[in-house]
Amino acid sequence: MARNICVEPYMATPIEKQQIELVERKGIGHPDSIADGLAESVSRALCKEYIQKCGGVLHHNTDETQIVAGRSIPEFGGGQVIQPIYILLVGRATKEFQGTSIPADTIALKTARNYLKNTLPSLDVDCNVILDCKFGTGSSDLMHVFGRDSKVPVANDTSFGVGHAPFSELEKIVYNTERALVEDLKKKKGQKAVGEDIKVMGLRNGEDITLTICSGLVGQYVDDIGAYVNIVEEMKDYVLDLVPKYTQRNVTVDINTADDIAKESVFLTVTGTSAEMGDDGSVGRGNRSNGLITPNRPMSMEATSGKNPINHIGKIYNLLSTQIARQIATELDGIDDVYVKLLSQIGHPIDQPLIASAQISTKPGVKFDSMRKEAEGIIDEWLANTRKITEMVAKGELDTF
Repeated sequence: MARNICVEPYMATPIEKQQIELVERKGIGHPDSIADGLAESVSRALCKEYIQKCGGVLHHNTDETQIVAGRSIPEFGGGQVIQPIYILLVGRATKEFQGTSIPADTIALKTARNYLKNTLPSLDVDCNVILDCKFGTGSSDLMHVFGRDSKVPVANDTSFGVGHAPFSELEKIVYNTERALVEDLKKKKGQKAVGEDIKVMGLRNGEDITLTICSGLVGQYVDDIGAYVNIVEEMKDYVLDLVPKYTQRNVTVDINTADDIAKESVFLTVTGTSAEMGDDGSVGRGNRSNGLITPNRPMSMEATSGKNPINHIGKIYNLLSTQIARQIATELDGIDDVYVKLLSQIGHPIDQPLIASAQISTKPGVKFDSMRKEAEGIIDEWLANTRKITEMVAKGELDTF
């Protein structure tokens, strides 16, 4: 059956030529990202258990995880959490299959504890967190859709996914700034004071870029206000050394702009995350599936993390559209921007979307018609292999936030 694929010119100003561009990333220690990470790690653990015990992934969705902030007293050289963070793992999971019991709640709690320990090393999971799990069973109608005998899974919902490529200079900077501060400056270079709760907000105004970074430092590794100031300056210098890898534009970096150094009122934490004091978190309120929040680009508001990777369109089509856009942008010459939109209908095979739309902005002098067929071929090939997205998610090869 021929697929409904439409490839057309994108009649708008390319992102790099627009005057104003905004890009945001919430780091892995932000409460919303913690919720995303927990939901996705639990989903992957359930997938593994289902495959081992039942031969395939069963119906589940863990995308309603909620975080209720605790209370803390951060101090230079230490501090303490005086009211634990409350985390509720919420969703649906298959707990019995053909006489086999699956301990979904137990798996979820164990997975969540391990995720928190690995992601937030300054968080005492035994004392600073209350973990709760309330998994129900799936809707019987949707479970029927999920389990229908078909070579190609059918969509669980009428929904859409959106992806774009390539990343702009600002998108690359914002994404890699947060990742480098945690993975390189903190872990490799040993600056333990850097907390995991980092938010990077990027503004490009013409040829000038401003990065506003909010980063909670970990009090036990900061001796006093002087040390705090020095660490913030070290982070600023680190970012300024990093950005020339991605742009030749003018870049200004501001960190923790709400600090009042004279009053020693600064962004200090006990655990490295603001979830310890006042900031709640929910799945889907942060980064999109490409790791960014990009108001200059078309986006889907669907939460991706925690949804099952078999037939949940909110996950599959957002990841799939991004992979399609990236391949088109990589393999076809003369492209400024690519936008891919995939729309499903509930109960229809996921390889047969109601529409698979690609809009392509070409560089001056490049003929659009010369790339239409190739773009259609890339889209068709990905749709014919939608299970590849499921496999990549199950193996941890695709990030969802």
